[in-house]
Amino acid sequence: MENVVEGEIMAKRAIVVEVKPRYKDELAEKLIKRFVKKCKKERVVENYRDRMRYEKPSKKRRREKERRKRVLHKLRIKLENRLNNN
Repeated sequence: MENVVEGEIMAKRAIVVEVKPRYKDELAEKLIKRFVKKCKKERVVENYRDRMRYEKPSKKRRREKERRKRVLHKLRIKLENRLNNN
């Protein structure tokens, strides 16, 4: 059996997150760490929790708007730091 970590959530579309070893003897801990990171990036757990209960469309839009605002703010700060360092 190969060292492959996979995860799925049954939803409108199946989300498959797959992590393969980068080299022959890569540690399982590193594979798991990369798997968790990919799951966070794909928002697997958040999507699962969102589907557990009904959320009004207006609240959903508001939540997503706030999320986008936070991400953009974080990117702006990162860009400003890079520009100030150069």
